[in-house]
Formats: sequence, C-alpha cells, structure tokens
Amino acid sequence: MATEINDLVADARRRFRAAGIPPDEAALDARLLAQHLLGWDAARLLTHGDETATARFHDDYESLVARRVAREPLAYITGCREFWNLNIEVTPAVLIPRPETELLIEAALEQFERTQAIRILDMCTGSGCVAVGLGREFPRATIVASDISEEALAVARRNVARHGLAGRVQCTRADLFVDIEGPFDLIVSNPPYVPTIDAKSLQPEVREFEPPAALFAGEDGMRIVKRLVKGAGTALAPEGILIFEFGAGQEPAVGSALSQASGLTLLELKRDLQDIPRAAVVQRRVL
Repeated sequence: MATEINDLVADARRRFRAAGIPPDEAALDARLLAQHLLGWDAARLLTHGDETATARFHDDYESLVARRVAREPLAYITGCREFWNLNIEVTPAVLIPRPETELLIEAALEQFERTQAIRILDMCTGSGCVAVGLGREFPRATIVASDISEEALAVARRNVARHGLAGRVQCTRADLFVDIEGPFDLIVSNPPYVPTIDAKSLQPEVREFEPPAALFAGEDGMRIVKRLVKGAGTALAPEGILIFEFGAGQEPAVGSALSQASGLTLLELKRDLQDIPRAAVVQRRVL
C-alpha cells in the first residue's frame, strides 16, 4: 500500500519521542529532515505532504531518521545550522552554533560603529560562524579567525568563502595567542568552558557527537578562559574590547580571572534568553 510523506514524518516523530527526544523537538526534527531531503519549505510540506512517498525518499528518509534516533544532532545530519540569519556549514569537527553565541556579535555592535575599520580576532573560531557574522556586520573590518584544530579551520574556510569574505577573513591555526600578532581592536571568543566533571550530565547529542576539545576545559571549565583573559591584556589595542562566552554559573570564576589580569576592566555581563549571565564584555584600560 502506498505511504504518504505525512505518514513517514508522523512515524519519525513517534520514534524520536521514544528515543528520548523532547516532543516539540521531535516534531520539528521529523519535519526538517523531510524538508531537507525534498528541498521543500514548511509551507510546501504542509500543502503537499499527502503525496505518495517515492521509494527513494522512503529509503533516504529512513536512513536519516535512524541517525537521529541514535541521537546524532540534526545539524550534523543536514550539514548546516542557521546562525545570525546565515546558513553555516557544520560537521562533527566543529561545535554546533548556539543562539547564545550570537551575544558576542550583539555586544560587538554595541561597542563599535559598523563603519569602523577595526581589526578583529575570533579565537576558537570552530565553524567560523562568529567571524562570518562579524564580517557581514562590519564591512570595513579585517578579521583573524584562529583555532587549534586544522579540521575545524577547514570548515571555517569554507564558510568564509561561502559568504564572500575570503578577502577580509584570514583563518589560521594557533594555540590561543601563540604566533598571533596583535594588536586587535576587538577580540571575541566562544572557548571551551564545560567542566569535565559535567560530561555525564550532558545530552547524548553533545556528549557523544560534538568534539570534546571544543567543549571541555578542565575540572572547573576555566582553563582556556584563564589563558584567554591573561593573553588579551597584551593582544588588545589600548581601549580595545574583549568579548567572550562562558558557562552558566561561572560568573564568579570569570570575575576572579579578570581581577588577576593586568589592565582589564569588566564593562558588562550579557545575559541569554533564559536571563543567565553568558558573555563578558571587557576593556583594556591604559592609565
């Protein structure tokens, strides 16, 4: 008997829920996987979902559904994720962009005029999503996007090229500030900050699929942040700005790290949509 596309999507939704995926996410993922394969938008799936599924769609959809049932993240299955209204390529070599990381770009826009010809360092760039977002928002900026992972930089370079920024964004391999030449007007970073002791409590999508080097930073999660803060004092231009993301509940540790850094002043803590302090805005003050 012929099977409608809607029937396959409904079955996927049930299987996702049985696998432990929350109901709202299960429904969305089932639909998005179908749209991804068909090349349809939500409106077309709504109006044409009663069409008979082809044998090829049935087999291909089943393959993708099985991967999601195993808790592989949707972004790795589809190969992309939206960030700052931009389509960003993602692979298992990079962290999947999160909405809270957009705070880095929002904060940068509050500190600088779009027309300024600023020099930016995006440290721990991963997919390059922040560098690409900043490159689009600051058309006169030049950007260095650095990461210790050459596999991540390959993804970042493709995203930079996809969005027409290869002339202004340089992707370079570096261990934080080693071999990075400042000064920079703006340094942004979404560094690893998850405490290793929290690994078991993470969702399977994160714990089993995302790159550990982009997630974990010692028992307290502060190992990279401390190095970032320490190095920024000399890499920033006078009155330059450092903006970095950190984990929930880490604001006291961030404050402690900044108090030990020479010449850095905390301007603001930016909060995410859950009202959790999530990003620090810091300035290099020169007396």
